Amino acid sequence: MTTLGIIGAGNIGSQIARKAVEAGYDVVISNSRGPATLASLVAELGPTARAATAIEAAEAADVAVVTIPLHAYDSVPVEALAGKIVLDTNNYYPQRDGAIAELDDETTTTSELLQQHLPKSRVVKAFNHIGAADITSDGRPAGAADRRALVAASDSQDALDVVRGLYNQFGFDTVEVTPLAEGWRIQRDSPGYGAHATKPQLVAALAEAKRYRDLS
Repeated sequence: MTTLGIIGAGNIGSQIARKAVEAGYDVVISNSRGPATLASLVAELGPTARAATAIEAAEAADVAVVTIPLHAYDSVPVEALAGKIVLDTNNYYPQRDGAIAELDDETTTTSELLQQHLPKSRVVKAFNHIGAADITSDGRPAGAADRRALVAASDSQDALDVVRGLYNQFGFDTVEVTPLAEGWRIQRDSPGYGAHATKPQLVAALAEAKRYRDLS
């Protein structure tokens, strides 16, 4: 059985944990306040879930999810995630994260920052443009006319294949984006961000996206 290691137990992390347990994954989940603070969530999730430190979650993970405020990305364990697929749910909110020059001048993207921090991991931008509650409520069977699609952006096709399988288990279609640098197309305020879109609709939204510098 695959273990999902979740670094960050906020709204997105806890909802991914719920869907992962439902889909048959083992879950090891962490937050910045320590495992004891996750007792009620783990009790809800059941016997296939446990709380841990971030390093323990990274070490246990077959696939990891990083879902912490962007400004803390450099706290993510590096060696424990070497060789692993890492899903990055981050978005840049300057009012929360402070100014990050390379994001402000658009010389890089949020997931590229994490990829630089984790040079031996395969980072996938995923789950960044869906509301937390929608993760557990919007899934539909494969082939449903109203099945919502989510973006997965990466430099690694193997990693994209894994995320496509995870999305499918959660009830979502996948729009693959390569390379990882093109993940800006689903960043905050883009046409596809937060959209309840089918796969063709999301593909169209990505094509319409513009860099912030082109909107000024």
